[in-house]
Amino acid sequence: MNCLGIIVGLATFIIIGIFHPLVIKAEYHLGKRCWWMFALAGVGFAALSLFIKSLVWATITGVTAFSCFWSIHELFEQENRVKKGWFPANPKKKR
Repeated sequence: MNCLGIIVGLATFIIIGIFHPLVIKAEYHLGKRCWWMFALAGVGFAALSLFIKSLVWATITGVTAFSCFWSIHELFEQENRVKKGWFPANPKKKR
């Protein structure tokens, strides 16, 4: 029996679950100007995945890389959701 697909699927589910609140908190505290942090992390994880011999860990780091890249898009979308009033705005942050 091969459990690797289940392991990668579970890891992907957890990674997406972590990035969802991470994007919300990042936009709340830093605004969309922190997009470069997600880009840098994405490039780092993508590069790391190229050098990992284990297919499972290389896949998981690749999923993390592209979750970082997708988070850049979601960061800008989150700003729009805040403007619509769907999420609270940070009163200490200049808009």
